[in-house]
Amino acid sequence: MKAETNARRIGLFGGTFDPPQLAHVALARAALDALRLDELRWIPTGRPWQKARTITEAVHREAMVRLAIAGEPRFRLERCELERSGPSVTLDTVRELQQRDGPGQWIWVMGRDQYVNLHTWRGWRELLQRVALAVADRPGITAAVDPQVAAYPHTMVPLPPMPLSATDIRARVARGEAIAGLVPDAVAGYIDRHHLYRG
Repeated sequence: MKAETNARRIGLFGGTFDPPQLAHVALARAALDALRLDELRWIPTGRPWQKARTITEAVHREAMVRLAIAGEPRFRLERCELERSGPSVTLDTVRELQQRDGPGQWIWVMGRDQYVNLHTWRGWRELLQRVALAVADRPGITAAVDPQVAAYPHTMVPLPPMPLSATDIRARVARGEAIAGLVPDAVAGYIDRHHLYRG
C-alpha cells in the first residue's frame, strides 16, 4: 500500500508477549531509530492460531506490555487483536488498522524467527503489499527464508545479539529462579505479584 513520503511512519510489532522481555524492548527501540518511526504499536496477540501451547490470559499480557512500554511516548499499545473474536490473523489486523486510521507508511517489525515462517502466515502476499517489512536477526535462527518471501524487499534492523526467549523466562520462573535482567523490572514485579508461570 503506497503512501506519501510525508505520511506518518507507523511501526507494527506483534507477538504473544508472554512475557514481554528486554529483547522485545531493545528491538522496538532499535526500530524507532533505524526506521525513523513516528510511533510503534505493540500488538498483543488475541488467539494465536499457530501456537499449540496455552498462553497466559490476555488481561495479564496486556498489563505486562503496558508496563514494558511505559516511559517511551512513541510506544503505543494496540488492543485490536485482544478485542477481536476468533483466531488472530496479522492480515486482518493490518486491514483493520489501515481502514480505521487511514494513510501512512505502515511497517511490520519482526524477528528473524518470524521471518523464516512468514510463508506459513495466512494471506502473507497481501500483507506484504500492504506493509513494508523490517527484520531483526535473532541468535540461533539459521533456517533459510522461503524464496517467495525473500523476493519481497525488507529492511534489516540492527540489534546486538540478545539470547533471550520467553520460553526460557517462563521455565526459569517455574523453577523458582530469578529473571532480573531478562524482563523489565516492572514486568518482573507483575509476574511475581500475580504468580504467573509457576506451573
